Amino acid sequence: MAISDTDPAAGELQLEIQRAMPGEQRLLLAFEMSLFARELAKAGVRRDHPDWTEAQVARELLRLAFLPAPLPAGLQWPG
Repeated sequence: MAISDTDPAAGELQLEIQRAMPGEQRLLLAFEMSLFARELAKAGVRRDHPDWTEAQVARELLRLAFLPAPLPAGLQWPG
């Protein structure tokens, strides 16, 4: 069962609005939501590791995205 902080009536209204959108608009909305989620994740990594370089932050985001599978070849931590 999914956990949600959205009122069921508000959730239904949201679905109605999304269903009425043209496919291109829904795709753009999904893309924007994905970018927002990535920025939130990046902010969390930076908060937890303020001394890390951009490269270290990027690697950690990839590690989090691919868990529990290992990172793709060439993106492993050096060492």
